Amino acid sequence: MLEESQIIKARYEKLEKLLQMGINPYPNDFKPKDRAKYIKERYGELSPEELERHKALFSVAGRMVAKREMGKLIFSHLQDETDRIQVLFAKNELSSETFDFVKKFLDLGDIVGIVGRVMKTKTGEITLLAKEVRLLTKSLRPLPEKFHGLRDVELRYRMRYLDLIMNPKVKEIFRTRTRIIQYIRDYLISEGFLEVETPMMQPIVGGATAKPFVTHHNALDMNLYLRIAPELYLKRLLVGGFERVFELNRNFRNEGVSSRHNPEFTMLEFYEAYATYEDLIRRTEEIFYGLAIDLIGSPGLEYQGETIDFTPPFRRLHFLESLVSLGGVPREILGDRDKLLNFSKEKGIELNVKDPRIGKWWTKLFEELVEPKLIQPTFVLEYPIEVSPLARRSDKNPEVAERFELYIGGKEVANAFSELNDPRDQKERFEAQLRLRDVDEEIPPEVDYDFIRALEYGLPPCAGEGIGIDRVVMLFTDSPSIREVILFPHLRRREDL
Repeated sequence: MLEESQIIKARYEKLEKLLQMGINPYPNDFKPKDRAKYIKERYGELSPEELERHKALFSVAGRMVAKREMGKLIFSHLQDETDRIQVLFAKNELSSETFDFVKKFLDLGDIVGIVGRVMKTKTGEITLLAKEVRLLTKSLRPLPEKFHGLRDVELRYRMRYLDLIMNPKVKEIFRTRTRIIQYIRDYLISEGFLEVETPMMQPIVGGATAKPFVTHHNALDMNLYLRIAPELYLKRLLVGGFERVFELNRNFRNEGVSSRHNPEFTMLEFYEAYATYEDLIRRTEEIFYGLAIDLIGSPGLEYQGETIDFTPPFRRLHFLESLVSLGGVPREILGDRDKLLNFSKEKGIELNVKDPRIGKWWTKLFEELVEPKLIQPTFVLEYPIEVSPLARRSDKNPEVAERFELYIGGKEVANAFSELNDPRDQKERFEAQLRLRDVDEEIPPEVDYDFIRALEYGLPPCAGEGIGIDRVVMLFTDSPSIREVILFPHLRRREDL
């Protein structure tokens, strides 16, 4: 087999010959009227005799992904956005010049326009018998022959365009992603929510605890942060009088990458006045159950070998109780830092001994010992106030927040709480959090006092929620890695590409 460099050289030589022949290898005047999937579905059940009587011509355009010469016949497969369809170039149906052109100048990867009639081969395959042929785009690089079997999975993500050409199932992942986003958008709008846009570049980090990306605005001569969350801006809108708002947004966090994390990711955040986190539990169940019915027609789906059931009501667990019942942490040591530290060491879990917040330790233990076990949809309730700086305190127990996180398939998918709207409490929590920055560098480096000022004007009682869209898509497409559901995930540069 020729080396890739030789193939590329040969294709550039063909390109030069085409130009010398007065043929434009990149025209833009062919308008396909038909799609491969439509032709196959519409005519697939007809007999060869019925198709023989059907004299209508069809025009399609797509990429040539297969080519097989058999004397006076050349069989090819053309792939458009919808499907692949077989094309037959027969010498007795085309001029000798056109047949020779197909034979000598059309290569795998070329984008071609075909006009022809529908027929069936002896094997029963729907086929377009070509009457006219146009080269629309000359491909100068060969398609990989064994793309499915590449061991370097990252190459699929780095060259997503090749992944989409060679693996039609990948297209379905992103079609499903669009359907998921559209369903959620339609649901919220039907419930009276207003879709809004808030700044992606913010002067102060806020709305979550994470490392930000920093950029500089030249005209204003000031540093700005790519947002880690839109929360504080969305709550400002509730102060201003909107009562139901949502944003489908990109967030950016300057942290590690993994099968669950990408530096930029898509979040849904929505806020509802005069609602509590209990109201959002019911709303969340409606969203996920509705998604399952809309996408797959039933409340059950298969994810990584597990059957996930979205039939409401979802399971509920209290945070500390889950540490005991699922995490195996002895109840009597939950409040004893020394014993908790020894327990963690035995489990091989590293805790930040400088952090005085025992709630932070509990959260780390939860992530390691409990989270992987939460396969069926589960609401984990009442997180410690220490790790919930924007959430309302529970009236029953001021040490915990009116908060839940939703776990599905062993991963966090959503986070919600009744919002803290007391500016005095919020200011105190922000300032207390800032004093801990020397032990937790993810804490925002300054207090957003403008947000405090907004609260002083009055934030109505409300609840808010964030849902990780990428993780939802992972569930509904049975994808093990977040990189499968992001078209162009971030990867370390490779010098060999």
